[in-house]
Amino acid sequence: MADLYSLLGVSRDADQAAIKKAYRKLAKELHPDRNKDKTDAAARFAEVTQAYNILSDPEQRARYDSGEIDEQGNPKAPFGFEDFEGHGPFGDRGPFRSASDGTTSYHFSEGAEDFEDIFSDLFGASRGSGGRRYAPRGSNVLYRVKVNLEDVAKGNSVELRLQDGNEVSVRLPAGAKTGTRLRLAGKGQDGPGGRGDAIVEIEVRQHKLFKRDGDNIRIELPIRWDEAILGAKVRVPTVDGPVNLSIPKGSTSGKTLRIRGKGMRKADGTRGHQLVRLMIDLPTDDPKLTEWAREWRDTTDYDPRKKLGI
Repeated sequence: MADLYSLLGVSRDADQAAIKKAYRKLAKELHPDRNKDKTDAAARFAEVTQAYNILSDPEQRARYDSGEIDEQGNPKAPFGFEDFEGHGPFGDRGPFRSASDGTTSYHFSEGAEDFEDIFSDLFGASRGSGGRRYAPRGSNVLYRVKVNLEDVAKGNSVELRLQDGNEVSVRLPAGAKTGTRLRLAGKGQDGPGGRGDAIVEIEVRQHKLFKRDGDNIRIELPIRWDEAILGAKVRVPTVDGPVNLSIPKGSTSGKTLRIRGKGMRKADGTRGHQLVRLMIDLPTDDPKLTEWAREWRDTTDYDPRKKLGI
């Protein structure tokens, strides 16, 4: 999380009036009720609210300035400890909490004593005149979920265990990548104005074979020299399982073949392609192949570098 002063856009020597003014402006721009279709706005609203929560409290601000607490208001761990997943001297009281299914949740604080005054001004409610008071919703909760490339490619759903013990199924959207965030409305913590939201942040695991290239998936496929020269039908891994691929006669290393519909899922429901780059793999200890190569070299004038003009 960024420095609290930077989040609010104020200097470290800003007075309380300047801090409150900066927060009022940001809260009006980012409030979830006005940005229901923008997940990033909801997350930013939670962050600036947390910043205001600490900096508007003189005691908390002094502790933050002196380095006693971090941006979440948690005591800083001694040197050499990290409390991002409930480890270290603070047990599970740190801002991040790991679940048994590999997800990590993060709690956004949204409380401050004078929030009613601020939101009364922002949203037109009046205090003491029979008007409606703004009741802040509960905290948003951020869950970081690790997923496989295959699941993203096919648009599969992943199971997520919420902090209350309930499980929900979340379908991975087309084009999802590391850092993509989804919002589950009303799945956060309870509050006077209703429940906050669950923000699901995706981290795509690196695959040992496949590499993503936009809507396509790339793979390097080792083939034998005879398969390259004579052509062959070989098995190729894809995100959907192995398939047969025909290697054309006279293929060279670097030649790229395409397998349709085995790439990433697109917004229109179709999928990209898998691009297979052929790489001729030669054995180093085959005496027959070595002898054949010597004979062939003595009887050919083929020069693959001639086209380079050298």
